[in-house]
Amino acid sequence: MELVKLLLKNLKIILLFSIFIYLIFYIKVNPIKSKYYIEDTELTGMITKINREKNKTILEIKGKEKVYATYYGNISYKLGDTVKCIGNFYIPNRNTNFNLFNFRNYLLSKKIYIGFKINKIYKIKNNKNILYMLKNKVINKLEKYNDKEYYYTFILGDSSYIKEDILNIYRYLGISHLFAISGMHVSMLTSFLNKNKITFFISLFFLFIYVFFTNYSPSIIRAVIFYVFSSLEIFNINIKSINYFIYTLLFLLIINPYYIYNIGFIFSFTVSFFLIICAKYIPNDKLKKSIYISFISFLASIPILLLNFYFINILTILYNLFYIPLVSILFPLILLSYLFPFLSIIVDIIVNILESSVLIFSNIKSIVNLPKINIYILIIYYLILYLIIIKKIKKRYIYIPIILYFVNNLRIYNTITFIDVGQGDSSLIELANGKNILIDTGGKHNFQNYSNYNIIPFLKSRGITNIDYLILTHGDYDHMGEAINLVNSFKVDKVIFNNGEYNDLELELIKVLEEKNIMYYQNVKQLNINNNKLYFINDDIYDNENDNSNIVYTKLNNYKFLFMGDAGINAEKFLLEKYNLKDVDILKVGHHGSDTSSSKEFIDIINPNYSIISVGKNNIYGHPSSKILDNLKKTKVYRTDKNGSIKFIIKNNKLKIETCIS
Repeated sequence: MELVKLLLKNLKIILLFSIFIYLIFYIKVNPIKSKYYIEDTELTGMITKINREKNKTILEIKGKEKVYATYYGNISYKLGDTVKCIGNFYIPNRNTNFNLFNFRNYLLSKKIYIGFKINKIYKIKNNKNILYMLKNKVINKLEKYNDKEYYYTFILGDSSYIKEDILNIYRYLGISHLFAISGMHVSMLTSFLNKNKITFFISLFFLFIYVFFTNYSPSIIRAVIFYVFSSLEIFNINIKSINYFIYTLLFLLIINPYYIYNIGFIFSFTVSFFLIICAKYIPNDKLKKSIYISFISFLASIPILLLNFYFINILTILYNLFYIPLVSILFPLILLSYLFPFLSIIVDIIVNILESSVLIFSNIKSIVNLPKINIYILIIYYLILYLIIIKKIKKRYIYIPIILYFVNNLRIYNTITFIDVGQGDSSLIELANGKNILIDTGGKHNFQNYSNYNIIPFLKSRGITNIDYLILTHGDYDHMGEAINLVNSFKVDKVIFNNGEYNDLELELIKVLEEKNIMYYQNVKQLNINNNKLYFINDDIYDNENDNSNIVYTKLNNYKFLFMGDAGINAEKFLLEKYNLKDVDILKVGHHGSDTSSSKEFIDIINPNYSIISVGKNNIYGHPSSKILDNLKKTKVYRTDKNGSIKFIIKNNKLKIETCIS
């Protein structure tokens, strides 16, 4: 009976959770339809957003619908101008590695369904929209400030101008949310006005302009709607905070269900919800109030951080106590210095304090890396946190989702993931005993620190902080080009090189290994890792780096895996003469499916059930070769260019296969 009363009393909250869960499943099956055809070559529309990078201009163009357009070059056009573009439409990429940033979903959260690559662009009409004229004038003036990135952030709600390394430090400290325009900033803008009918409509007018200036950011829309609801008391209309929270959330999700892909939206609403239900418990004392709000905000944000960044900073509460007042000064000061430029000197001083201090704090080791959170654990966590706050269950029950989280992420199965690193190789073996073996790192020419965007965040999403063995099949860039970056990002115990002389790339890595006192080896025959053995079966010496590749054979739960590196036909002949390699279960195909390896004789004898080709999409080499695909026609072939990452989980002695792209 008590349970029924509790459910009825919290019916709105239950309904809210139910709708949110329904939307998650709804958007997974609801087909996305653009008004444009992929075959179209022309796009005409109005420029609604411009982001100028070094050699590239990114535009949002409003035609039949909003389109994400890229032009490799600089343009002098302004917001509101109507342009005609010649080029090609394309479907935006989604993540090809498990757990990583999904660019397609990011665009969906902005109601953008399609992209356009511009070859030529022409202006056909000048802007005549008053709001865009005003925004263009603001942008022109912002360019003159020393710390223009913070002016863009707080006036236009665009933090993309902040240097990436500084932005990463803000995320590291857990204070990046302070630089996303939200309720705090709206409260500051309206706090100096006495609430009456006249000032309400005046402030509403300027807030609507501000919403336009910030490109209709969902967090700023939420804050403005909250302001409207909270101000209705001047019209003798009283609505409970929790009610207008629900109305606002449902209103925005009806406008765009894909807002649930927007981290700012999720963070803003989640933290707001828990602060609303905690409102009556918040102490009046200013310091205690700040600590309480920071603590609740931190608890509410933990699952979001683990879902997207795979770490929490245990000092985040303290950092927020320090930086919230600082940003609270910086935000209005930037607005004032825009009107009175002589104040920009003070802005420069505060920004210098801000950036200098975060650089100091970033050296404090207070990060806890954890695997990506399971959606069911997230729901349980928030449900229990809610019940604790409304004092329906005791505080100790918060340990339930934490225990479930760690139980869920206990490694009791052997897992092998062939990571999509473009035109390269990288395979991760996660053993049930907790050991991690990485075979190759991938590498991408002309893309410095490419691993920061694929392999490093993927490893972190798996909760990996230590690589027990880094095995490099050979010294080509596409197999070990990111080794130094990985060694600098993780604790690496041992590195294993292939046979033959070290090349320049390997010598460069060895220098770093020696500086870090990391052991490295050559001519390894076998690794014994608890009950698992890895055999290095290519012990002949050839006159080329590819054939000298480490070839790794292992048996996990009676499933046979063979990693061929870039070994060619000569090495294959050697293996057939020396070893009995029949009925391999999973073959990592040699040399990306090139016709220099995977001969028909070799494939017919080893007879793999599954063949993995690690290959870049539309690569210049024409990999994989049609001849090799024909040789592999009796096996189930997975390709990273078509399937993204491929994961093999050996569960209860059965093989479960997952691909990042269906």
